Amino acid sequence: MALLLGLDFGTGGVRVGAFDLDRRVMLGEREARYGTRYPRPGWAEQWPPDWWEALGKAARALMRDLGSPEVAGVCAATTASTVVVCKRDGTPLRPALLWMDCRAAAEAERTAASRHPVMSCSGGGDAAEWLVPKAMWVAGAEPETYAEADVVCECLDYVNFRLTGRWVGSRMNATCKWNYDSTAKRFVDELYAEFGVPDLAAKLPGAIYPVGAAIERLSRQAAEHLGLPNRPMLAQGGIDAHIGMVGADTIEPGELLLIGGTSSVQLFQLAQETPVDGFWGPYPHALVDDRWLVEAGQVSAGSVLSWVSSDMFGLDEAALEALWRKAEAAPVGGAGLLSLDYFMGNRTPYRDARLRGAFLGLSLGHDRAAVYRAAVEGVALGSANVLRRMGELGVVCRRVVSSGGYARNPVWLKATVDAMGVPVHLLPDANLTILGAVACAANGAGLTRTLYDAAKAVSQPMIVVEPDREAHERYRELLADYLEATALLTPILHRLADRQMRGRARAD
Repeated sequence: MALLLGLDFGTGGVRVGAFDLDRRVMLGEREARYGTRYPRPGWAEQWPPDWWEALGKAARALMRDLGSPEVAGVCAATTASTVVVCKRDGTPLRPALLWMDCRAAAEAERTAASRHPVMSCSGGGDAAEWLVPKAMWVAGAEPETYAEADVVCECLDYVNFRLTGRWVGSRMNATCKWNYDSTAKRFVDELYAEFGVPDLAAKLPGAIYPVGAAIERLSRQAAEHLGLPNRPMLAQGGIDAHIGMVGADTIEPGELLLIGGTSSVQLFQLAQETPVDGFWGPYPHALVDDRWLVEAGQVSAGSVLSWVSSDMFGLDEAALEALWRKAEAAPVGGAGLLSLDYFMGNRTPYRDARLRGAFLGLSLGHDRAAVYRAAVEGVALGSANVLRRMGELGVVCRRVVSSGGYARNPVWLKATVDAMGVPVHLLPDANLTILGAVACAANGAGLTRTLYDAAKAVSQPMIVVEPDREAHERYRELLADYLEATALLTPILHRLADRQMRGRARAD
């Protein structure tokens, strides 16, 4: 039995999965939680040693479940841009800045002024959540801490260091979040100097490894911490959602991975460099050689539906299922309502943090099911809008693979498939991040020849959900209204967002 471990470090905890490559089956998963501090609005922090303790707890429990067999390979995938500032021996100098921490907004705006060619991959500027703006913030707000730091890295790099004793970076994270020039294979020192952190490259993990490459065998201490009887090979991982592309076997151009959760993520690859205005990327060689990775997404997706059903309506699980049945029976747009899904801004295709959500056409005759149905349709139209923009850019989408919240909400799933108008291959029970991580582990352990082979070696059965053509035509009409309403209301939504921010500032 070729046993592989996939480590999925999420926002609230780490999940460890064990996969039997010979039988292509997940043998079990265990999870352990860790906490988050929110010292100020917009700030979110975690303590890196908590990740390590949680990993040991989850892994040891899983190995006890399985009878402590030998493991061939291990790979980790983590949230992107959870930034650690530490000494060379891994001792943290401050809490890690979690991926969602947006204190570096001003620093991110400064990056947008650069005309360096490498910035074209990030659409001309970095996001506030990314490593470089966060490093800029630490250097400016906590200069003594920054000066003392030997290493500025991400959660993934810290975990890999604790596993092997080596500081290495993932080509995926470096290309997507560090402004690393993956074509020239270099850190862009002149860009970091322009941003006021000329020594940042010296603090970043210097050795950059592609996804799925072998790094080093686990140290004896790390293997004991995880409850392993041997020292397996550690393979390089990357960003959790992006590693899910390997688990979904959507590495080839023409394939789209759609993940639905609190937010939604759309990921695809290009065979050649193509301008993708409104998207993040294209990132050269981020996942595999000679392919360009593109990110898209909706900031608010499942969170909008939860807000309506839980915060607004106060429904328990049984009442929610009854609401689903009533909403699912209603025709598309039948209530005469239109929802805009920009409750926390828009990521794709407008890249506009100042957009806000809206319900249009409300009357006293509308009930909960009508409002919920409109919210679902608004989120589905947001996904269709991403696909529409891909078509405008000439990006062909031959196959869509999906997982996440769609599998647990039949109303949302059907609305999304009908709005996009393409068949969706659904993985209802799979944790794609863990599947992708075990595929990378297989490749790093030499059990597969390429990452493409590894993706196929772990692939799982899918359910194909076909769109209803009549419903799709109605969604096309709704999408036209959605686009027109967005254009007309953007100035008003911007003003409302500004008032919200001023109100929060006064409350602080």
